[in-house]
Amino acid sequence: MASNKNDVQIDSVAVNYLPVEMRMPLKFGAESVSSVTCIRVAVTVAGAEGRMATGWGETPLSVTWAWPSATLTYQERYDSMVEFCRILARSWVASDISGHPMEIGHAFIENVMPGLLSQFNAGREENLPQLAALIAVSAFDLATHDAYGVFHDVDIYETYSDAFMSHDLSHYLASEREDVDFTAKYPDDFLVDVAPDYLPVWHLVGGLDPLEKSDCNGDEPSDGYPVTLREWIERDGLTCLKIKLRGTDSEWDYERLIRIGDMSLQLGVTSLSADFNCTVTDPQYVNDILDRLKTERSEIFDMILYVEQPFPYDLENNQIDVSSVAQRKALFLDESAHDWKFVQLGRRLGWSGVALKTCKTQTGALLSLCWAKAHGMPLMVQDLTNPMLAQIPHVRLAAHAGTIMGVESNGMQFYPAASLAEEKVHPGIYRRSNGMLDLSTISGPGFGYRVTEVERDLPEAEMFLTPQD
Repeated sequence: MASNKNDVQIDSVAVNYLPVEMRMPLKFGAESVSSVTCIRVAVTVAGAEGRMATGWGETPLSVTWAWPSATLTYQERYDSMVEFCRILARSWVASDISGHPMEIGHAFIENVMPGLLSQFNAGREENLPQLAALIAVSAFDLATHDAYGVFHDVDIYETYSDAFMSHDLSHYLASEREDVDFTAKYPDDFLVDVAPDYLPVWHLVGGLDPLEKSDCNGDEPSDGYPVTLREWIERDGLTCLKIKLRGTDSEWDYERLIRIGDMSLQLGVTSLSADFNCTVTDPQYVNDILDRLKTERSEIFDMILYVEQPFPYDLENNQIDVSSVAQRKALFLDESAHDWKFVQLGRRLGWSGVALKTCKTQTGALLSLCWAKAHGMPLMVQDLTNPMLAQIPHVRLAAHAGTIMGVESNGMQFYPAASLAEEKVHPGIYRRSNGMLDLSTISGPGFGYRVTEVERDLPEAEMFLTPQD
C-alpha cells in the first residue's frame, strides 16, 4: 500500500544501447579506450490512480574505468555488464517497491542488488565489481527520478523534500558525530538555495593528450575541433584543468605537472587538479611530488585545488592512512566513494572530500552529498565523459551540490559529434565558452531534458514489462 499520495511504482522499462566512437583515445589506468556504449533507459511509472509518466536515464558503460582487469578482455567485461543490465531491467520492473525515487532506488540498491550481484558472480572467473554494477543501476535510477518529476510536472530537484518524501534522511544515513542528526532533514536541506545557470568547467588532460603541436604524431583527427591542450584553452577560455597522471612514474608525473602548469600560467588557467588514477599504494609517492613542486615551483603548487583518488578503488581492503596527503592538499575520494558508507570510511582514513558522480546513481550521489556536507567534507562533481542525455543530470547535480569549483565535463573533448542532437536544444551544456557551461536552457519537469525537442533516432528498444503484463 502506498504511504504517500505522491508515490509511484515501476510499470515498465525500455532499454537502448548507443555506441559512440571517440575522436581521440582516453587512458584509464593501464588501458586506453577508443569507443564506449551508452545505455539509455526509459522507465514508465504509475501512480495510485493508474496515471503514468515516462522518464529517461543514460550513462556510458565505462568498462575500463569501472572494471580494470589483467585477465579479462574489454569485450568480455563489456558483455558481462550488458548481461547484468538485462538482469537489472527484469528486476526493476518486477520490484513491487513504491514511493519517491529516492525510496525506490535506495530499497533496490540496498535490498535487491546485492543478491543479484552475488548470484551473477557465482562461478565466474572474475567478479563484476560493485562500481560496474552501480553504473548499470544508475541508468534505471536516473530514469525513475526523471519519470517522477514528469509524473508530478515539477523539476525533480523540487521533490527532494518532506512534501514528497515519506522518509527523512535518518532512514538512510547514520551520523559520525554527536552534533550531526539527520532526523527531520531531507536532501533539499543540503542543496544550494538557488542553483546557478553558469558553472566553471574542468577540462580533462589525458595522459595521451598532446599539449602542443610538437607533441602531435600525425594521427590526430582533423574534424574542426581542437586537438592540443593549448588549442582547447584558447578556444574555450578554460580556467580549470584536471591532469591525469600515471601514479607509477614519479618523474613523468612531475614533468607533466610542470609542463601543464607552465602553460596554465601563460594562458590564464587558475585551477589545477591532479588525478593519479588509483595506481598509488604509498602516500609518500604523492607527498614527494607535492613537496618537490612546492619547493621548486610554488606558483604551480598553489594552483592545485585538490588531489583526486591516488589510491586503489577497494577502500575496504586498502585502508591506507592518507592524512599526510590531505595535510598538503585537499584529497578527494572518487572511484572508492560507492556510497555514503564508503565516504564515512574515507573520512576516518583521512580523506578531505568526495567527488560525486551520477553514474553511481542519483539516489546514492544525493545521500553521499548529504552525509559529506553534514560532516564538513567539501564536494566536487566528476565526469564519466558523459555525452547526450547523460550530461544533463551530471551538470544539474553539480549546480545543486555547491561544489568547490564548478563541474568536470569532457564529453565535448572525446566525442563532441555524439551530442549534436542534444546540443541544438542545449548549446551551452555541450560546448564550453569563457571557461563556463551555460545551463539556462534546462527547463520543464524531471531533469529538464526537453527530450521531445531532441531529434535523435533510436534503435528499437528492448522492452521489459511488469509480470502481470
